[in-house]
Amino acid sequence: MTRIAHCCCGSLRAEATGEPLIVAACHCTECQRRSGSPFGVSTCFSQGQVRTEGPSSVYVRSSDSGRKVEFHFCPKCGSTVFWYPEFIADLIVVAFGAFAVSSVPQPTLSVWETMRHPWVTFDHALDRFGGQYEPGEGAVTAAE
Repeated sequence: MTRIAHCCCGSLRAEATGEPLIVAACHCTECQRRSGSPFGVSTCFSQGQVRTEGPSSVYVRSSDSGRKVEFHFCPKCGSTVFWYPEFIADLIVVAFGAFAVSSVPQPTLSVWETMRHPWVTFDHALDRFGGQYEPGEGAVTAAE
């Protein structure tokens, strides 16, 4: 399956082929600021699964885990469409909402739960992590 994510004006696009490796809800303060929402949702793909096109501006910042993240956003409308996290090589993350379709799988991970607003709940089971997810790390709890 191929899905196309794009910014509000349509200038910056990411075409993803296949299913995401990870779909995660992140409650860190930086994702809250980036998304303007109580959490951000990331769809993570191997870089080989995604083709990007269009002009982008880049913003590099440290994540709450202390690692760098390179965000690509549209220089015209300002929408963040995709980013490259330092903590997993060969990964590209596409903003869940930039797809604007219902065929993207629901999150299976919830990270930075220590910063989750208490009223944010999910109606399905997912693995929860107090901080950043590290591949191979066990979840802290499976309950709300």
